Amino acid sequence: MTDQKRTTIVLFSGDYDKAMAAYIIANGAAAYDHEVTIFHTFWGLNALRKDEDVMVPVKKGFMEKMFGKMMPRGANKMGLSKMNFAGMGPKMIKDVIKKHNAVPLPQLIELAQEQDVKLVACTMTMDLLGLQKEELLEYIEYAGVAAYLSDAQDGNVNLFI
Repeated sequence: MTDQKRTTIVLFSGDYDKAMAAYIIANGAAAYDHEVTIFHTFWGLNALRKDEDVMVPVKKGFMEKMFGKMMPRGANKMGLSKMNFAGMGPKMIKDVIKKHNAVPLPQLIELAQEQDVKLVACTMTMDLLGLQKEELLEYIEYAGVAAYLSDAQDGNVNLFI
C-alpha cells in the first residue's frame, strides 16, 4: 500500500490568472488522487468571497468597511496580474477562456469542492482585513498558519502562488 500523496498551495495573490493557475493545479492533483489543500491568505481570500452584488449585512469598523469596498467580491471580479487595462483585461481573458472552452475560475472553485480539495481561509488575515465567515463561500474551512504547516509538512508538492 502506498502513502497518500499530498499537495498544498498557499494562495496569496488576488489576481484572477494566478488564482486560476492555483485551482487548475489543485484540480489536477486531486484528479491524480492527491490530498489537496489550498490555504487562502491575504488577497487570495478574495477568491473565496461570495460573488454578490449586495453587501452581506455584517457589523464592521471603518477600516474593515474600507477594505471590504476596495477588494473584489468573488472570484469572478478579480483583476489580472498583467494587462489589467483598467478592468478590460479580465473581460478579454474571460472571452478567450470561453472561446477555447476552458473552465473559468468560479467553476474551477466549484470543481475543487466537488473533488474534496480542502479550501482554507486564513483566520488571522480575515481578522486583519475585517472579513467575516458570512462573506465567504460555504463549505470551506477556517484555520491559521499552524494548520497549514501541519498539512504542508507531509506534502509532496508545496506551492506559493
